[in-house]
Amino acid sequence: MAYWLMKSEPDAYSIDDLERDQMEPWDGIRNYQARNMIRDDMQVGDQAFFYHSSCKVPAIVGIMKIASAAYPDPTQFDPKAKHYDEKSTEDDPRWVLVDVAFVRKMQRPITLSELKEHPGLADFRLTQRGNRLSIFPVSEEHWKLILGLE
Repeated sequence: MAYWLMKSEPDAYSIDDLERDQMEPWDGIRNYQARNMIRDDMQVGDQAFFYHSSCKVPAIVGIMKIASAAYPDPTQFDPKAKHYDEKSTEDDPRWVLVDVAFVRKMQRPITLSELKEHPGLADFRLTQRGNRLSIFPVSEEHWKLILGLE
């Protein structure tokens, strides 16, 4: 099993939304590096931290699991969709997604400032300058350490 961190702005889609829906396609990824990780590395059963980004208090707020293999993101084909890509075709789709399933909320949000202060997370991708990817792998060591912060 692999571990991931996946970011979402809570006003767009939050952990509360996922708890209500129980399962949701993780759509709208439009970065080739993130797409490649979804397509090539994510597996059904992997676990991911749900991270609220671009908000007053960015934080890891929950855990979800990868519930499907990667498949074409349908929003890329819909001209009315926010994530429409006119260069993508159904015969040659550019973008993929996975379905994610709610596992649980964290006992308390683990804030970005708390993560940055922890010496064991100095090399954690989220705490490093310039990290803009919305999806990235988390080592088992970091996964366990963060769970221990609850």
